[in-house]
Amino acid sequence: MLRIAPARFAAANRATRMRYFVVMIDYGRRGREAIVDPEITRREVISRVASGEYKNISFIHEIADSSVDDIIAEILAEAALPEIPATAADLQAGRFDHASDLRKHEAV
Repeated sequence: MLRIAPARFAAANRATRMRYFVVMIDYGRRGREAIVDPEITRREVISRVASGEYKNISFIHEIADSSVDDIIAEILAEAALPEIPATAADLQAGRFDHASDLRKHEAV
C-alpha cells in the first residue's frame, strides 16, 4: 500500500496547480483582444506592461484553480517606474539654466 504524508501531498498538489493570466486589451472601435498564455508568468506580465507592449489594458485576471482574481491594480503598481525626487542641487542648476536662457534671449 502506498502512503503519502499529508504535508508532502499538499506540497505536490500546490506544485501542479494550474495558474495563468488573462490580459484584455481594448483597441477601441477595432474591438478587444484577450491574451491568454498558460506559460506566461506574473513577472513576464509585469515586464510587458512596464515595457509598453501591453497598452490600453481593460483588465488583468489571474486564474488559479477555480478562482478568478482581478489583479490589474497590483500589476500596474508593480510595473510603475519609481519616481526619483529632484535634489536641491538639481533644482539650483535648473534655476541657473533658466537665468542663462533668459539672458541669451534678452533684447540687445
